[in-house]
Amino acid sequence: MSISKTYNPQETENKWYQYWLDKKFFHSVPDDREPYTIVIPPPNVTGVLHMGHMLNNTIQDVLIRRARMQGKNACWVPGTDHASIATEAKVVAMLKERGIEKKDLSREEFLKYAWDWKEKYGGIILEQLKKLGASCDWDRTRFTMEENLSEAVIDTFIHLYKKGWIYRGVRMVNWDPKGKTAVSDEEVIRKEVNQKLYYIKYKVSGENNDVIIATTRPETIMADTAVCINPNDERYSHLKGKKVRIPLINREIRIIEDEYVTMEFGTGCLKVTPAHDLNDYELGLKHHLPVIDILNDDGTLNEKAEILMGEDRFVARKKIAIMLEEAGHLEKVEDYKSQIGFSERTDAVIEPKLSMQWFCKMDEMAKPALDYVLKGEVNLIPDKFINTYRHWMENVKDWCISRQLWWGQQIPAWYNEKGDWVVAKTKWEAEEQFKKLNLASQNLRQDEDVVDTWFSSWLWPISVFDGFKDPASPDINYYYPTNDLVTAPEILFFWVARMIMAGHEFRGKAPFKNVYLTGIVRDKIGRKMSKSLGNSPDPIDLIEKYGADGVRVGMLLCSPAGNDLMFDESYCEQGRNFANKIWNAFRLVKGWQVDNHLSTANTQAITWFENRFSEALFEIEENFIQYRISDALMAIYKLVWDDFCSWYLEMVKPAYQQPVDQHTFESTKGFFEKILKLIHPFMPFLSEELFHDEIFDERQEKDCCIVAKYPKPGAINVDSIQQMEVIKQVVSEIRNIRNSKQISLKEPLPLAIKVNSNIPYSEYERVICKLANISEISFVKDKLSGASTFLSGRDEFFVILEGNMDADAERDRIAKELEYLRGFLKSVDAKLSNQRFVQNAKPEIVATEQKKKADAEAKIIILEESLQVLK
Repeated sequence: MSISKTYNPQETENKWYQYWLDKKFFHSVPDDREPYTIVIPPPNVTGVLHMGHMLNNTIQDVLIRRARMQGKNACWVPGTDHASIATEAKVVAMLKERGIEKKDLSREEFLKYAWDWKEKYGGIILEQLKKLGASCDWDRTRFTMEENLSEAVIDTFIHLYKKGWIYRGVRMVNWDPKGKTAVSDEEVIRKEVNQKLYYIKYKVSGENNDVIIATTRPETIMADTAVCINPNDERYSHLKGKKVRIPLINREIRIIEDEYVTMEFGTGCLKVTPAHDLNDYELGLKHHLPVIDILNDDGTLNEKAEILMGEDRFVARKKIAIMLEEAGHLEKVEDYKSQIGFSERTDAVIEPKLSMQWFCKMDEMAKPALDYVLKGEVNLIPDKFINTYRHWMENVKDWCISRQLWWGQQIPAWYNEKGDWVVAKTKWEAEEQFKKLNLASQNLRQDEDVVDTWFSSWLWPISVFDGFKDPASPDINYYYPTNDLVTAPEILFFWVARMIMAGHEFRGKAPFKNVYLTGIVRDKIGRKMSKSLGNSPDPIDLIEKYGADGVRVGMLLCSPAGNDLMFDESYCEQGRNFANKIWNAFRLVKGWQVDNHLSTANTQAITWFENRFSEALFEIEENFIQYRISDALMAIYKLVWDDFCSWYLEMVKPAYQQPVDQHTFESTKGFFEKILKLIHPFMPFLSEELFHDEIFDERQEKDCCIVAKYPKPGAINVDSIQQMEVIKQVVSEIRNIRNSKQISLKEPLPLAIKVNSNIPYSEYERVICKLANISEISFVKDKLSGASTFLSGRDEFFVILEGNMDADAERDRIAKELEYLRGFLKSVDAKLSNQRFVQNAKPEIVATEQKKKADAEAKIIILEESLQVLK
């Protein structure tokens, strides 16, 4: 059966992915093999595939496919995160389109709509991952709000509460007015924005003087409860002990003193608004100031503001600026830049807000989680993130774990009509607790809030194996701890670190051994890819255009661990071209006719590529050990494109319409099979398609590349590799001479060699003659005149040009080469004459420099002799 002229990715991808699914190649159950386990960072159930997912999941698939081929029991657990804030926002928007308001629904009614939405749209991203070729164990797909995982969250809450690590209290939190919920510090994105700095006049009580205060938030002056000055600021010593009146509402507040005030900022006077600024809140506690909260949960002004009730905070800002100016209370307005917090989920400007919330103490759990990393039991790759991790863990704050939402795991706290409360798994258990405490237990209601989404996903490596439901189950004891986690640095603290905490608390072990931290996918001019900028291509469109293998290769060619990826679509084109190169090379080999009567003439080429393959495999394995996935791919790319296609196949392919010997054909076929296995983790579809071609022995039903034995390096004959490198250099030099003299490759040229080394050139005559179109090779003891010369190592080569020789040009070329070599020798001599270098450098480095010196000196002598011949 002939192979098609061009590779058709779409046809191939659909065929083989379904075949892998049908034959259960992705499925894993515990057995006596070494497990290799990855749990997917669960994408939001609201999500669709973006370039970050593409990078992250391609790396995971490369690792899992390679482990599977190495004979390990590879298990990649997929799933999705319920994403409380994002999902609830989607459902609320859907309901609005139908004319339904959330406030008009009961909790049960709303959750029914939410589950319906999840069932309809929640699996999109997992289906898209299949297009990429992700070899997840889909039979193990989990969802963070399914019954067992939700029960694990509730049990965890109760466990930590009983230890005294979860508590309830009023604290200043990050409030998302759009989502109407508290969010953690890690879910706040800081952005520099252009603002206005308003200089406002506060009238000193009983005097005809003003105090001018600079603020970016004039809409909160109605919540001021003091003005603060630095006691060391002599400009305001006359204000000590006095009071001022708030503009527009005329409420009197006192002037306090505190060194917290920066004398150089603004006017050196600070308005203190404890309800709407974290630092002001701390200042208020210190000076026993009242707290006046003038904002509703949606960011509008409430009745305590006295003016502009019901107006949005930003609308109120503009209106108050006008009111202040009209009343003569606005001194001036200046442009000002500062950092503002935005909600990661809704992009709303975060509002500091005092709120009754649930918190989880972190200091006790942070200590062992830090030790795992510092002791190397959990490796962060690259290790430059260790210091960041240490800083976070040594400065950890308590975690606000409650969210004012309905979609999520409802907090297991129960309240009676008097406001007393207990923590219990069920209403019945809560009633029993109330009775034991001799408190009223009638008409109990459960806390309305849900826990933070991260409070479920921090349990992911345990809960996906039902390690809470059955701590002794075969799955959890076989697959846990997992091997590698591939994720983004921006969630290093609020997911990775917390998983380590949970793993230590509930299993006594960290949940993984290695954390591979990818970079951010940016466009070619360095901007982060986003929908708003319109610079993020649709990954599915890329797959349709370039094929999944092309996109996978394109992504990984430019993705060093921990460093940002500057993505350009041309990388995918390069990946597609690589696939086509392999396809066309396979077509070439398949088209050869074999003559069993021919003896092999390609021994040197076959021996060289066997050794080159092993050498490359050692390099590839070392890159994988160091998690340099991009470097591993590049080593494969060079091996296949350069060494195999550009050199080996050119050495051994038969002349046009001529047969090839059996040994060369079988060796080349064997090399190709090894190459298909080598590229499979990166290019699963192309490799599987060619692996089943009829050129190979008939495959059994499950004899597939996906489970083929991954190649292992053999012994390396260094001489064979080094000698062929010299031969390749000789061929390249002859081709350069042809190009410079404009001599056709079809015109055969004679070559003479003056051998000064121990390289057996006679054994490589066929390779040189074939690749450089040399008519004959002679070996001489003296230099030849009238020939174009070049050096390879210490050996001298003379291409006899018969009338095409330009002696002047040849002298110029040799003179330039001599000039370069003398300069090079001077720099090496300088290094070797430096006693500090010789004494401190490693012996092998000094030896390398000495060899460079000897080689340069020998080449200079040879070139000087060649120049004499031309004179």
